[in-house]
Amino acid sequence: MSEPLRFVDACTEEHFSAMSAIHCHGWRTTYRGFVPDDYLRDVTTEDHWIPFFREDRATGRCRGLLLYEQDRPVACCNYGPIRSGPSPRQSEGLVIDSSQYQGWGEVISFYTESGCTGMGYGSVLLEEALRRLKTAGYPGCTLFVLRENEGARRFYQRHGFAWDGTVQLVPFPHDMVCHDLRYIHTF
Repeated sequence: MSEPLRFVDACTEEHFSAMSAIHCHGWRTTYRGFVPDDYLRDVTTEDHWIPFFREDRATGRCRGLLLYEQDRPVACCNYGPIRSGPSPRQSEGLVIDSSQYQGWGEVISFYTESGCTGMGYGSVLLEEALRRLKTAGYPGCTLFVLRENEGARRFYQRHGFAWDGTVQLVPFPHDMVCHDLRYIHTF
């Protein structure tokens, strides 16, 4: 990791495009074998998430945060109030029950650009997102991580997160179901 690093609140089409591309690369790397190949190829395109990030910014639903190394975006996340109820953006039929964490924050998505993992960028970005959630008055933070993503699970544990026992089933096409684990962190 070299300097200078800087945080950018996602608010322009350029930011939304960078975040969407990072999400695409993250999905295609992390979820291969767990999400149908045609879904990764046809749905998770570099521009797939742009309208969602644009809408989130316009409505204030959640905040997008990018980490840049000089002029290159290397990681991004979305954070805000915890989601509860139907979540069709992620998957049709997905319903999240967060009733026991009312008033908490959530890191909704979190990805480091392919080729930039293991360089410390994720830690820098996660700590900033947690700092912002704490400053906003949330008593804690949740996030979901794919059960099979052992590297991400260890990463979150190193940052004070623990699995609360929740397994969230995430349906995908072709009758494929992913198992996301809810991790929690109190402030």
